[in-house]
Amino acid sequence: MPSVRVSRTWLPGRRGAHGPFDFGVWEQDMKQGIHPDYKAATVVCACGNRFETMATVDEVHVEICAVCHPFYTGKQRLVDTAGRVDRFKKKYEKASAK
Repeated sequence: MPSVRVSRTWLPGRRGAHGPFDFGVWEQDMKQGIHPDYKAATVVCACGNRFETMATVDEVHVEICAVCHPFYTGKQRLVDTAGRVDRFKKKYEKASAK
């Protein structure tokens, strides 16, 4: 048992009574002073797209967003991480030349 009492409230589900079909939950108050500030943040994509969201940091940098992701655009694009695609192509161009 915690030494500090926590206020709890029962939120009833569909039926409103305790039983096998009651999908309610216990709601607890959050502890004060341990959670980071949740504030407006700007998400910056590698393609240049920017949009606003909520986060615990001021700015978030991402490589792919909904504007440039192949699933949403319908275009296939190779995402090169640290030159791996170029190294792969060079390696197998040399092998096919032999």
